[in-house]
Amino acid sequence: FDKYFQIVKCFRDEDLRADRQPEFTQIDCELSFVDQTDIFDIFSGLLKHILEEIKGVQLNAIPTLTYHQAMSKYGTDKPDIRFDMPLCDITTLAKGNGFNVFDSSDAIVAISVQQCSNYTRKQLDELTQWVRQPQIGAQGLVWVKCLNEGGYKSSVDKFYSQDTLSTWAEACHAKPNDLLLILCGEAKSTYKAMGALRLELGEGLGLRKSNIFSPLWVVDFPLFEKDEESGSLIPMHHPFTSPKTEHIGYLNTKPEAILANAYDLVLNGNEIGGGSIRIHDAK
Repeated sequence: FDKYFQIVKCFRDEDLRADRQPEFTQIDCELSFVDQTDIFDIFSGLLKHILEEIKGVQLNAIPTLTYHQAMSKYGTDKPDIRFDMPLCDITTLAKGNGFNVFDSSDAIVAISVQQCSNYTRKQLDELTQWVRQPQIGAQGLVWVKCLNEGGYKSSVDKFYSQDTLSTWAEACHAKPNDLLLILCGEAKSTYKAMGALRLELGEGLGLRKSNIFSPLWVVDFPLFEKDEESGSLIPMHHPFTSPKTEHIGYLNTKPEAILANAYDLVLNGNEIGGGSIRIHDAK
């Protein structure tokens, strides 16, 4: 058959995750002579049908984000877009003022939490302890309160002027009564930690509403990623994923720049589907 689907029991030989059982059931679709658009049409239609029939929810067109857009805006490749609160890189704005923690960091990333400048010191200390958990891995948390009467109060007041704090708030589109929360460190881990903090805040503020369904497609994943132990390049998806045709020339020169014909379907912060166009050219 050049096209078929099966409803199949899977037992994955991979690390266990909190949101995935060792055994689960998936709809497995195998298609020949198709491109990514065909896959999106089939599974977007399937998801819309399921949600309408079972939950009574009608979806509009499902948006698409690239992997780079998802990581830079949400700190994760499976973002929950039921609420906004995007990540904001303030590295160039925050370095060079004598605050060694920032000056020695690869990345300084902030989020603006609307109408939360009234957080108490106890609440801010609890958030600091939360980001210091081993599974989050941040060293600490910097905060800036955008005061209702104007001006700013922060945990780094002795290093930064009101004018500098104002540039941070402007970059993050923060308004009076908003709260800026800032993490710093190695770029990849900082974005990941801030993505986790964003979800924690969304949960605590009641923004992750169970009656809202916000799916999206994430595309243009890197073909390779670095193995943390060996430092060598390994497939991000699996060894049979095809590279973008226009990137094949990078195989021998800069393989880390190659994008893959891979895609994930994400719903409310969970990856519910994924796949790729396999390598089908014998060359």
